[in-house]
Amino acid sequence: MSKRVLIVDDEGEMAEMVSDYLAQRGYRTETAVGGKAAVAGLKKKAFDAVITDLRMDAVDGFDVLAASLASDPTRPVIIMTAYGSIDGALEAVRRGASHYLTKPFKMEEAALYLDKAFAEQGLRRENELLRKAVDERLGFRNLIGKSPVMLQLYDLLERIGPTSAPVLIMGESGTGKELVARALHHGSPRAAAPFVAINCAALTDSLLESELFGHAKGAFTGASEAKKGLFVEADGGTLFLDEMGELPLGLQAKLLRALETSSVRPVGGGMERKVDVRIVAATNRDLARAVQEKRFREDLYYRLHVIPVHLPPLRARRDDIPLLVEHFMERFAERQPESPKRELTGEALRRLIELPWPGNVRELKNAVERLMLLSRGSRIDLRDLAQVIPEALPEALAGLAAEIVPLRVMTRRYLEWVLNQTGGNKVRTAQLLEIDASTIYRMLAREDE
Repeated sequence: MSKRVLIVDDEGEMAEMVSDYLAQRGYRTETAVGGKAAVAGLKKKAFDAVITDLRMDAVDGFDVLAASLASDPTRPVIIMTAYGSIDGALEAVRRGASHYLTKPFKMEEAALYLDKAFAEQGLRRENELLRKAVDERLGFRNLIGKSPVMLQLYDLLERIGPTSAPVLIMGESGTGKELVARALHHGSPRAAAPFVAINCAALTDSLLESELFGHAKGAFTGASEAKKGLFVEADGGTLFLDEMGELPLGLQAKLLRALETSSVRPVGGGMERKVDVRIVAATNRDLARAVQEKRFREDLYYRLHVIPVHLPPLRARRDDIPLLVEHFMERFAERQPESPKRELTGEALRRLIELPWPGNVRELKNAVERLMLLSRGSRIDLRDLAQVIPEALPEALAGLAAEIVPLRVMTRRYLEWVLNQTGGNKVRTAQLLEIDASTIYRMLAREDE
């Protein structure tokens, strides 16, 4: 739809002339004779832009500009002014006007500035959407869940985010420790500085030391040039040390010194460099026990353990599973728009809630993606779960090899399990089992005799 533009001038002919030209360029235009009429028009109708004369009796262009900004701060306002009033036009720009035109001007110039104003408006809106998208990805909203344990976690993160104190995130694999670390960084005064992450279990001792502290040129074979290291890269920001429990004892001592002195020295020599880095560490191991067993330095443990954050396993917040499933299905649909739309039946969702999920949120995410990829119909039901997630089978069938029972007993067990998943709905159970509902009644009656 074409943009609606209000043209304001206390000389009606001037306003009409600008209006006629812009209408030829595809704009929908209206005119207002004088600032009073313009202010009244802005209250009654929605305009995408305003072009107004600056010098008008009683209600001038400054008043029109103020009224426009008050009702829509993003709406472009272009000022028309005589050559002798340029200072006033510049003041209007300082107050929020997009551009100004000096009379007399060519009509093409008015259209050019209007097009430019709309382009700038679109860019600002695009940047705002991008900023919101970044906030969405990095803020606490990326941590899905409304269960009591998650609400407590959000409260803790909001309180410790603005500090620079070291944080130790503890939780099982797949609980989202890096997401929490990023949320802490994003909620801190360091948000504009780098967030740098490293997995301490992924590298050998020598490579890990070089990655953390950097190295001088020629420090070892293959060091053809100097490297500054992750501490320096994260200067002013946050360094996330994942799998902290895997850090070798030798490196633990060097890390402790870096934390105590706020400085690092590259491998192979060179000048020591001061760094300002917030450390967020994460582990799925029991570091307190590792300290007792002399596998982790006690002094480093207490240096990192200033603010402990415990992430709950998924089995401790089953109420969040429906939200997580919906979130993962939506994200999959965004990444794979060509894939058919699918929905989860109530029985299938209940089974997902019941499963143990030892791999936590990561395992659930992978399972949902497999269901979206491999399920054949538009509705994901119990049969799809059994085919894609072997753990979704009832214990009576999953442990079939451990116990040999008559077929009628196994059939009864499976029937009872499906009935439980459907909330006792025999018609729905019959549909899932692809049998007649009367067969279910006969099977149940036979066992009750």
